[in-house]
Amino acid sequence: MADDAPRQFEIDLPPDVIPGSYADFANVWHTPTVFVMDFLTLAQPPRDQTDPETGERRTIVPARVVSRIRIPPEQVFELAKALTQQLEFWEQETGRRAPSGPVLDDET
Repeated sequence: MADDAPRQFEIDLPPDVIPGSYADFANVWHTPTVFVMDFLTLAQPPRDQTDPETGERRTIVPARVVSRIRIPPEQVFELAKALTQQLEFWEQETGRRAPSGPVLDDET
């Protein structure tokens, strides 16, 4: 196969994957060799909880991983470009902008 030949992917989408999975948010983390994206959905309503030892109050958000995707670090750049491009298309098509702040607090 020539290195300069254009690539054309033949993508097979199994019937059980066609509907996809709804996710409320994603958690991204990495190792030296892979990036992992866990897509999560809320499992129950959030609940307040107080730590019995420290008295610190926090909100517990029960969530379930609906999909875990692992990609090589080299693909993260392509994914970031694709997401940025699709977000720009979405903004043009809908006239909407992303929220100015986080949808969920980033405090853990």
